[in-house]
Amino acid sequence: MVQFTALDWFWVVAYILLMVACGVLFYRLASRSESDFFLAGRGLPWWLPATSVYATHTATDTPIWIGGVVYRFGFAGLWYTFFAAWCAISAFVSTRIFRRSLAFTQAEWQNLRYSGLGAEMLRGWLAGWQVFMNMFILGWVGIAMGKVFHFLFPAYPEWVGMILFSSICAIYVLFAGFWGVVMADFQQGIIASALIIIVSIWQIVAAGGPAGIVERLTELGQLEKLNPLHFTGMWSGDFPIAWFVTMIFVALLGGLGMGTAIDWYVESQRIQSARTVRDASYSIWVGTFLTMTRNALWALAIVGFFAMFPAIENSAEYEMAWFVMGFRVLPAGMVGCFFAAILAIHFSTISTHLNLGAMYCTRDLFHHYIKPKATQKELVWVGRISTVCLLAGSFFYGLMMESITQWLIFALWIMAAGIWLPSILQVIWWRFNSWGYLASWLANLALSWLVVWVLPAYGVIPELLDYQQFWALLVLGAMIYLPVTFLTKPDDMNHLVRYYVRTLPIGWWGPVRREAVRQGLIDEKGNLPGVQEAPATS
Repeated sequence: MVQFTALDWFWVVAYILLMVACGVLFYRLASRSESDFFLAGRGLPWWLPATSVYATHTATDTPIWIGGVVYRFGFAGLWYTFFAAWCAISAFVSTRIFRRSLAFTQAEWQNLRYSGLGAEMLRGWLAGWQVFMNMFILGWVGIAMGKVFHFLFPAYPEWVGMILFSSICAIYVLFAGFWGVVMADFQQGIIASALIIIVSIWQIVAAGGPAGIVERLTELGQLEKLNPLHFTGMWSGDFPIAWFVTMIFVALLGGLGMGTAIDWYVESQRIQSARTVRDASYSIWVGTFLTMTRNALWALAIVGFFAMFPAIENSAEYEMAWFVMGFRVLPAGMVGCFFAAILAIHFSTISTHLNLGAMYCTRDLFHHYIKPKATQKELVWVGRISTVCLLAGSFFYGLMMESITQWLIFALWIMAAGIWLPSILQVIWWRFNSWGYLASWLANLALSWLVVWVLPAYGVIPELLDYQQFWALLVLGAMIYLPVTFLTKPDDMNHLVRYYVRTLPIGWWGPVRREAVRQGLIDEKGNLPGVQEAPATS
């Protein structure tokens, strides 16, 4: 058991008090309106949402997940995290389109992009799905914190750590909404970054430094762990070339769409909180760059852990590699700092998903469907009540998860496979209608469970590798949503024209663009009347 000194406890308590103080400090700002509680009034400079993007994606489950794939595959495992590179593309494509729409949420954007009953069904579906997904994410991040807490204090079960620290985080989210989230994220990003660098370097030194790690891996006959392009063949093995090509394909083209990964829904809130389109673009690009740089540093420390302990077979044990090494090699006094940094990592993600899920409950379910004429005060209070409900639901999901990596990879493939192409089509192709997109979601949910779990379990099909699952789900889904698209009517042209003029999308929008020109809403060059070039800000 790790021993905490008085100085260690001081760092932990001081940090918790600092975060709670953030909530109290921004209570008045958050209480002014729905926009303040969920988007910080849409007035943030790029560096604040950028820090928030980075802090949110630095969660307690992240080193567990990265620890799992890097311990197993070495540096090649980092390609599992490369899907985040889609943000570098989206920063200058779909980010700009979404920011110009001024939609609070991705669900609300459906009402702007599509028309009629299909748009309403999509908005309700995506809002409900996001409420579920945010509880799901809160659950796996929460149980990851529970695993760390149980490692430090074995007398307490994992659920104690999950409930205790997620509940503390909920305090400042209830008080300050997104103002508290983004301001706390700024501090948490700095604290987490400093400790990640210090602890990872300390771990690398403890493993013998780079030279010692290489020497030990050579002795073990595992030098390929250092090769990020260690292919096991064209089609088979743990790291085939076909899988690598798939990951590159998904990441780079995925940035053309919206909602191509779980991360998009977190980024969308930061995009709309930025004061201009340019600020939104910079925030997503910088936040993604910091995230991927962090992954590389973690990976080196985890390979060092493998060099020291190469024979661990239980995934639940080696997933904890970075945490275990940190607590073992750090001296007294620094252990508390490390634990405070872990809390910073945990709070940043928990606070984001509490507020994001509450926004879907409030904006898309309560405000849109139940009480459209609700006052701003009522909407803020519904946001706070929704936050509590999400927290309670997350505890249920957290208790269901034994292997963090297994659940996370499955969730990522659900989000990236069947709706990957439709999420791009809705941005770049005017004819892709609401019924096609709704069909892609429903088909993906059914097909993903069949292809990944049910059919292999009954021997109907062999168990497929990750990349094979992706292509199978992509093709099978297209066989459903493309016919649905062509067999149903296009969305209302006047509605599409209004959307086009407002957001200036890219791709195949010729008929809509020509109609917008005919109506005198834009000129032949695509500019608004009296404007020399397309506006850069809203």
